[in-house]
Amino acid sequence: MLRLAALVVLTLSVALLAFIRLAPSDPARWHQMPETITNRDLNGGAMRRVEGDLAALDAIARATPRTRVLAGSVGEGMITYVTRSRLMGFPDYTTVRQSGEVLDIFARLRFGRSDLGVNAARIDGWLQRLAEAR
Repeated sequence: MLRLAALVVLTLSVALLAFIRLAPSDPARWHQMPETITNRDLNGGAMRRVEGDLAALDAIARATPRTRVLAGSVGEGMITYVTRSRLMGFPDYTTVRQSGEVLDIFARLRFGRSDLGVNAARIDGWLQRLAEAR
């Protein structure tokens, strides 16, 4: 009986991990921005509004490990990236929009309630590299 319970727990754990890694990302849901972006950290993400160039930030984002473009392009003026955590593969979504000379950045998690500051740290790292490149 104990072996059966352990097998059930193991099977459910593997299924959950597979779901997290393989769940499709719908661009219609994630390739969006709130109307107002302010510089603040959220429970499950972060927002930043800074001067910058989308093409330069795009190169930095694409060079980030486990990060890919979900939707958008520099030419469109808005790009959404998916960055997955190394161990569990949790997806985080970061949308960047060029508004004149300003970049609006909105990063958020998909699963859970708190990202433990991971999204804020990622975009602040991107912005630091952007500032160093100027």
